[in-house]
Amino acid sequence: MRAYVYTDKSLERYAGRFVWLSVNTEAAKNAAFLKRYPIPALPTLLVLDPEGKVTTRYVGGATVPQLRKLLNDASTKAVSEADKLLGEADRFAAEGKHAEAVKSYESALAKAGKNWQKYGRTAESMLFSMSMIDENERCATRAIELYPRVKGTASAANVAATGLSCATSIEGSPLVTTLEKQTREVFDDPKIAMSNDDRSGLYMSLIDARVAAKDEPGAIALKKQWAAFLEKAAAEAKTPEQRAVYDSHRLSAYLDLGTPEKAIPMLEQSQRDFPGDYNPPARLALAYKAMKEYDKALAASDRAIVKVYGPRKLIVLGTRADIYLDKGDKDAARATIALAIEYAKSLPEGQRSERRIASLQKRLESIQ
Repeated sequence: MRAYVYTDKSLERYAGRFVWLSVNTEAAKNAAFLKRYPIPALPTLLVLDPEGKVTTRYVGGATVPQLRKLLNDASTKAVSEADKLLGEADRFAAEGKHAEAVKSYESALAKAGKNWQKYGRTAESMLFSMSMIDENERCATRAIELYPRVKGTASAANVAATGLSCATSIEGSPLVTTLEKQTREVFDDPKIAMSNDDRSGLYMSLIDARVAAKDEPGAIALKKQWAAFLEKAAAEAKTPEQRAVYDSHRLSAYLDLGTPEKAIPMLEQSQRDFPGDYNPPARLALAYKAMKEYDKALAASDRAIVKVYGPRKLIVLGTRADIYLDKGDKDAARATIALAIEYAKSLPEGQRSERRIASLQKRLESIQ
């Protein structure tokens, strides 16, 4: 969004109505903010009132029209019962209370009038909260029920894809077939405007559905289409920042296709374009690991380690441990995970995760 959306001139009209703030979730100085407003995924958009109370919350990317609608909705006083329940649900979700949020989102949908303009966003947010508490079957079932109401709108993509993601996480779920069909319908609808990021997300959901169906040829065909789509989008980018937006998904596509070497040129370019960013060398480490060029992978990891900070450092250390394991150096892998545990324990409240620490300790114990 920073590369494609926030630069749009049409957003200047909101300058006098909102105070814009970008929060770096990796910086220790923002840990208190994260404790108060847990951020489950990026991007997460919050609108706060002068007292710091959440009035609007949305998880996921947005096109310029979607963002304008979100801001316009946030500027409008809640008058209907559905509006008030949506505000309540957003506040619960912003506090990480997803079970309570689901109940309020459901109540808002039940109270919604036929032409309620916030129906789609409410449906999207409710399904996301369901996925956060692993209510996967309910999430998939509700997505199927909600889809006809949002069909043909921007919300259809998230409703169908979130439902499909929930369904594919359930072994042998019969709900996958219906949700895959709905997701494909959104994917093929030229009238639905969506960002390239969102379309890439739909590719991933459809690929997961083919994998769940054990359709290897179908999954491979989609992966090739996905990679070609991302390459075209990157080639059409007008700035280095826009081009680099696709690095993560392109790397994933190349890894899935068994062609990690294709990621090397783009990541080396990003490393030159953004010398202070840990992401390019961290991704190079993954690509070289997949190529079994372990010394190059470790060298890239070295470059990433000195730049990364906050919880993301644990991801870089985790990859480094994987490299050592693939290389056959269990002692170095154990030392790396022990370092990760020590670092995880040092993170301030708001960034520190006891669940992640326990996972790292379990992983350390598993290396014999």
